[in-house]
Amino acid sequence: MSSRTRTRKVKTAAGVRTVQLPRQRGRRSQPFVVVVPEHPSLTREALGFVGRGLWMARHALAPTGIALLALVVTGLLHVIAWWSALVLAPAAIAPMVWFAVVQRSRPAQGSTLSWRIALAVFATLAFTWAALAAGFGPWAGPLALVWLLTLIVAQTVWLIVRRTH
Repeated sequence: MSSRTRTRKVKTAAGVRTVQLPRQRGRRSQPFVVVVPEHPSLTREALGFVGRGLWMARHALAPTGIALLALVVTGLLHVIAWWSALVLAPAAIAPMVWFAVVQRSRPAQGSTLSWRIALAVFATLAFTWAALAAGFGPWAGPLALVWLLTLIVAQTVWLIVRRTH
């Protein structure tokens, strides 16, 4: 294409930024378009701000993410296969079995014993909730309140024990 047939100045709308690209030479030169957005929308800015904040606090919010995932998974299990509660029910006994085995093999006293008891009770509650939520639905009866209280306790203990900055 000769320089006589090519336009030198392209008219653009007001507020549009243009990018000057060097002329491509050779047989394999392909035309391409570069799109440069001017200003992101206010919604995009707000979502970016919230997303960056959540990403920075991702370790501190781990129990919340796990609780939301458990809520969604048990809801799907309830809708797809209600009988999955029968499969999850034995898992509610597993923390107490773990506590008995660990306490027998490595006996503990004082704060270690209290942490083991608290962990076993909390895990038993969580697995029991998961089995009941998969069978009856996560919003059935008091299950939603149990989920919320468990989430609050787990998140609070996580933040205290972890000592986030």
